[in-house]
Amino acid sequence: MTGFSITRDFGSILAHDNPPQPAVAEDDKIILRRSLLALRSGIASEQRTQYDQSIGRQVADWWRTHPVSVLGVYWPIRHEPDLHAAYAALAAAGVQLALPVVTVPDAPLQFAAWAPGAPLVKDAFGVSIPAGTIVPLQPQALLIPCVGFTAAGIRLGYGGGYYDRTLAAAARPLAVGIAYSCTKADFAAAAHDVAMDAIVTENGIQ
Repeated sequence: MTGFSITRDFGSILAHDNPPQPAVAEDDKIILRRSLLALRSGIASEQRTQYDQSIGRQVADWWRTHPVSVLGVYWPIRHEPDLHAAYAALAAAGVQLALPVVTVPDAPLQFAAWAPGAPLVKDAFGVSIPAGTIVPLQPQALLIPCVGFTAAGIRLGYGGGYYDRTLAAAARPLAVGIAYSCTKADFAAAAHDVAMDAIVTENGIQ
């Protein structure tokens, strides 16, 4: 299989119980993003663990009704929801997992085959990625971490646009946003935004 060099897009959320954020204009998304990222950094470790376990169960429930064989996942950074237990369970059920990588700036993401427990190395951003030869895959669905999300399933990420470009490409995979329920916000969708097919939080599947 053809190899490729790698970096990784950042998208994440972590938060505690606060009311939904008010509507914001496009120019204010930077402020909203900072606010939501600050919320996630203050969550207590014990509560975060409970949230992650609940989200993992919801992901498993989603997969039972959408039994894809290749699933794009993410390696948690900066306090993103940690779904490693769910990844292990999915892999044990026969699902091939894949981590996102960047091969060309401003291009759709590529995905590299990965299995829980496989050797990892750090990329240029300090993110753990598969070691050795990279095997590219085409996932049928993606688990995509969110900074925030709307009732319509629009995702707020870090602003790099990698997932938007990936979802806009041909052979679009199912998109499952991963978020805490308190990061639900009201903000305008940009022209390039692609709605998630589902949003999974600790409270259920939207």
